[in-house]
Amino acid sequence: MLRFVLYGLLGWCAEIVWTALYDAVTGTRRAEGEVAAHVKTTRSERLRLVGRTYLWMFPIYGSAALLFEPAHDAIRRWPWPARGAIECDGIFAVEALSGLLLKRATGRVPWDYSASRASALGGTIRLDYAPVWFSFGLLLERAHDFFVAVEPALRAALGV
Repeated sequence: MLRFVLYGLLGWCAEIVWTALYDAVTGTRRAEGEVAAHVKTTRSERLRLVGRTYLWMFPIYGSAALLFEPAHDAIRRWPWPARGAIECDGIFAVEALSGLLLKRATGRVPWDYSASRASALGGTIRLDYAPVWFSFGLLLERAHDFFVAVEPALRAALGV
């Protein structure tokens, strides 16, 4: 449960940083209340570096403790290109499945990518994000090992 929380927090933080930097670099932001619509931003809006996430994302990111860690342990000794490819595919699978489930439950995908030419599976994934997910999967390996190493100290500090 502790690592579920750690992955949830890591994911939230990464998403907030990603969305703030993405909006700053592209000069656009997601239009409020619009599905897959973006509006241009002013220079001062870009410099505010406003990032965002969704409450729904916490359990999705937290699930890395249940799904990613066993996979990482199974392929730990494989060459990094193979590990990155498998982790990228796993992230796409989780993103697509959770997006489709959220669309069924809420009527929309919170991160709707359907405006992108690289969108797939009803706007639940962006194929052009493959290098990002490949790299992020390899970074998660480091996070996994770090979380395992610090877990005893965290448990002691929290009294659990």
